[in-house]
Amino acid sequence: MINPVLSGIWLIVLIIGFPKLAETVYTPSLPDIAISLQTSESIAEYTITIYLLGFALGMLFWGNLSDRIGRKPCIVAGLTIFTFGCIGCYFSNAIEILMCSRLIQAFGGSVGSVMGQAICRDSFQGAALGRAYSSIGSALAIFPAVGPVIGGVIASHFGWEANFLFLTLFTIAVTILIIFKLPETHHTSNRRRVSMIAVVKHLVHDKNVIGFGLIIAAGNGISFSYFAEGSFYLIKLLGLSPSEYGLGFMPIAFSTMLGGMLSKKLHNTHASANIMSYGLYIILSANFVFSAFILWHSFVSPIPVKYVIALTILMQMVSTFGGCMAMSNALALALVDYKWCIGTASSLFGSFYYCLISGFTLIMGALHNGTLLPMPLYFLALSFFMMLVKKLMWKTL
Repeated sequence: MINPVLSGIWLIVLIIGFPKLAETVYTPSLPDIAISLQTSESIAEYTITIYLLGFALGMLFWGNLSDRIGRKPCIVAGLTIFTFGCIGCYFSNAIEILMCSRLIQAFGGSVGSVMGQAICRDSFQGAALGRAYSSIGSALAIFPAVGPVIGGVIASHFGWEANFLFLTLFTIAVTILIIFKLPETHHTSNRRRVSMIAVVKHLVHDKNVIGFGLIIAAGNGISFSYFAEGSFYLIKLLGLSPSEYGLGFMPIAFSTMLGGMLSKKLHNTHASANIMSYGLYIILSANFVFSAFILWHSFVSPIPVKYVIALTILMQMVSTFGGCMAMSNALALALVDYKWCIGTASSLFGSFYYCLISGFTLIMGALHNGTLLPMPLYFLALSFFMMLVKKLMWKTL
């Protein structure tokens, strides 16, 4: 274990967290973006889909490069590209320009996710790795939750474009911290040229890797679909303001942190695979109740809007509580046998599940029909899908 990394785990949180801030900070503005850029609501949602696609493409690049030149140079280069993407988003006056800028932004930002994972795997192993992922997963709840809060306030006072100016300044500050504070964890003696083709052959024949990737993708598909569809669901259909919508993420963040804390505690007595399973059952239960409630509201007896809003947020709290338990342990388990090529394996694995997440949000956008029904029913379908994957994997775990 590398002590400088352990003592500076907050820096790993920043590295992994800043692209998550970029994913969510502008979501309260999606209805305004659709109006401002004269596009449809579904197309506005696809700005999240294109970001996830760019993220997947970037992960293919950074991991393999970092196995050869080290983690730190890649992070600095990626953050620089991310900053240029943010500037492009700020000056966007057409949806096509915003889409292209989001793609550039995500390509650079993806370095945070893949390098954060690689640094963890450079520095921890065994149960310590599981605990590290649980700690980081709990801390990372701050970023997607604070993003909509900040974004709602900024958009209300300065317009949606100002969110990207905020991201530019934030990224510059993170880059300076990394230059002066982050130790290199992938030392010269461990660097080698790794054949991506060879690693791909290992990964595609590893049923556990594929299964964990599907679970991670579907779980994050629920979260990102909530970011994409939730703004229309809660702002346009249920009447919340952008700032009120953003504040709704604070209790969700708190429940996510609790999920990470419980997961970390359970590692003292339970295997990671079992903790992941507990999380999946919690996700399924939350989305079953959510779907049943909205079906009742839509077809049996209308329920006051304030209760619909409260239950929507409550069920997201429960779902993300279980999601933190499930996703952090799936990530910790997925690549335990790939330390010999962890940068490349992390990038390929991350690209795999981010492509799937992009597809899941694309489906959410396609299902958008201006009613309350698509989101809860889609979340329930993804919850059943994760349980099916777990059942098929269970004998091999």
